[in-house]
Amino acid sequence: MARPEKTAAVADIVESFNDSAGAVLTEYRGLTVKQLQDLRRSLGENANYAVVKNTLAKIAATEVGIEGFDDLLTGPTAIAFINGDVVEAAKGLRDFAKANPALVIKGGVLDGKSLDAAEVAKLADLESREVLLGKLAGGMLASLSQAVYLLNAPLAQAARLAGALEAKATEDPSILAGGAGTPAAAEESPAAEEAAPAEETEAAADVPAAEAADEASESTDA
Repeated sequence: MARPEKTAAVADIVESFNDSAGAVLTEYRGLTVKQLQDLRRSLGENANYAVVKNTLAKIAATEVGIEGFDDLLTGPTAIAFINGDVVEAAKGLRDFAKANPALVIKGGVLDGKSLDAAEVAKLADLESREVLLGKLAGGMLASLSQAVYLLNAPLAQAARLAGALEAKATEDPSILAGGAGTPAAAEESPAAEEAAPAEETEAAADVPAAEAADEASESTDA
């Protein structure tokens, strides 16, 4: 391959890495042309499956800053550059490899870091983005329902309490003055005023008795 062609090929791989959400490296040795076509068709628009030269892929990986990638670039290599859901694409490649053992998943790239075959398998075992979003939305709705219940319950109780107090105040206005069954402070003053003259009368009655006792004592001494 002439140098300009190599430069252009490397630039294409670099662009594919930069534009993709992730990538899965495979060895396609033994797959027929029809099987490769079926694989591309099964991936659909979610991934672009391209055969690459290892030397050019190494250069491109270095340019985009992917580390630990060289060890994966052995044998005939094709890379699935994933444009959509990484988990869904990994599942598709795993399922195709089960049905067509000639396809070997060697590793991958995610968030600029290389993955080995076992890590790609774990990625394929995850639930898809749509399923996770559905569960997240369901959990959020459940939490919101609980929050609405917790917020509304005290308010309803407060409303019932206010209604009960209003009804009680209508029956017994003293509630507003000093509490249920408690007379207002202004109503207690007449009783206090009536008690004061009675105490003065009793004190006045005690004075003559004390004077009589003193006179009797003086007569005895005489």
